[in-house]
Amino acid sequence: MNIVFCFNPVFMFNKEDLLQVKTRKELVELAKKKKIKLKKSIKRAKYEDELRLLQIELAHLQNHIEKNQLRVAVLFEGRDAAGKGGSIKRFVEHLNPHTSGVVALTKPTDVERGQWYFQRYIEVLPNRGEIKFFDRSWYNRAVVEPVMGFCTTPQYKTFMAQVPNFEHMLYEDGIYIIKFWFDITKEEQKKRFEARKNNPLKEWKFSPVDMKAQEMWDENTKYKEKMFTNTHTAFCPWIIVETNDKITARLESLRYVLSQFDYEGKGSSGANLLTDPNVVYRYFRKNKNLDL
Repeated sequence: MNIVFCFNPVFMFNKEDLLQVKTRKELVELAKKKKIKLKKSIKRAKYEDELRLLQIELAHLQNHIEKNQLRVAVLFEGRDAAGKGGSIKRFVEHLNPHTSGVVALTKPTDVERGQWYFQRYIEVLPNRGEIKFFDRSWYNRAVVEPVMGFCTTPQYKTFMAQVPNFEHMLYEDGIYIIKFWFDITKEEQKKRFEARKNNPLKEWKFSPVDMKAQEMWDENTKYKEKMFTNTHTAFCPWIIVETNDKITARLESLRYVLSQFDYEGKGSSGANLLTDPNVVYRYFRKNKNLDL
């Protein structure tokens, strides 16, 4: 029996251990002895293999975007700790940095506060032949800013009135916009916050805004639903990604982006390009009057 494992610290097997293993039974016994959760390790190995194939497909897509001088913007929105940054990292880690990039704007300067709200985002939109990934976007003003008191009520109302027209102009000008909302449960968010606080390597991710996320959960939900109602359009729909399972969310968001384009070499990697409709799907309005 041939057993192949990636040498990743998550598995906790060293080279000498694996050289001793000749059968599946011996592998299971070794895992028990070392108190390794074999099922989790196998799941991780499968994930890394799938991820590699999808990243090969993404490289083909990038070539297509560059060759055909397309402009593509992928927006990642969602609650804190929903996994936006981790997914973006998997999108860009093997792409050509000359025709791709991550946009993660800091809080506006005094000069930017005096400008039209969308102005600083226009300046970082993709040029011809580029794909850009937005780690949060102009939709800060739809949820985070009104909830945290970072904008006034008139500013919020103006934004909500203007954003569909703004996106329609981008669409008419030929920019492809994919809007992801990474959806996480309150319980899972709390668990991830605790993990951040207890991990010195991730402590920097935990901010004062994060501390209020659980407390302001219902208020965030109210503004999130208003955002969907007013900005989910046929030309620029919201795509929901269930992210309680981080690694599944990463794979499915990759598959969704790939599914939106026909490009040379599509499917040649052997990757599964079919999205799971239980994990990634278009936002739909629920009729609360229906007794389902």
